[in-house]
Amino acid sequence: MATKTAPSTASDKHAAAAVLQVAERLYAMDPEWVVFFREVLGVDGIVRRTFSEPESLIRFECSPHYARIREMLDSLRSRQQDRPASRESQRVVTVRMPRSLHETLKNEAGLLRVSVNTLCISKLMKLLDEQGQRDLSGGGQEITDRQAGGDRSETGADL
Repeated sequence: MATKTAPSTASDKHAAAAVLQVAERLYAMDPEWVVFFREVLGVDGIVRRTFSEPESLIRFECSPHYARIREMLDSLRSRQQDRPASRESQRVVTVRMPRSLHETLKNEAGLLRVSVNTLCISKLMKLLDEQGQRDLSGGGQEITDRQAGGDRSETGADL
């Protein structure tokens, strides 16, 4: 059994290289970014299946292998930003926000030359990634609906 205090085991390094190799093969097929995310980084993706122990997942997320996978995901997202995903169904969420926040998001999206929807998805993915890392390291706190400021609806108008 591997020592939990070790910064990285030989087994983890081998597993990280294998995961990266799978991700690179999928990336070479130019999949839609949501497919890449689901198969590699999603809840049932190869990363979470391979690194099922929190300590090993944290070590992997600090590795150059993980950084390369994030670069591949970012590359696919930038190439496909306006192309709708055809293989994965879409969901619509209504978000109520102050007008000033909406205007700020619109301005930022305009500067980045992306839609408000794309900007919001990017921000949510970044937040989820950071929250996941905090949860795995034991420092995260669960955000309740009340703390987040309202309900979460799965129907309604697009962002």
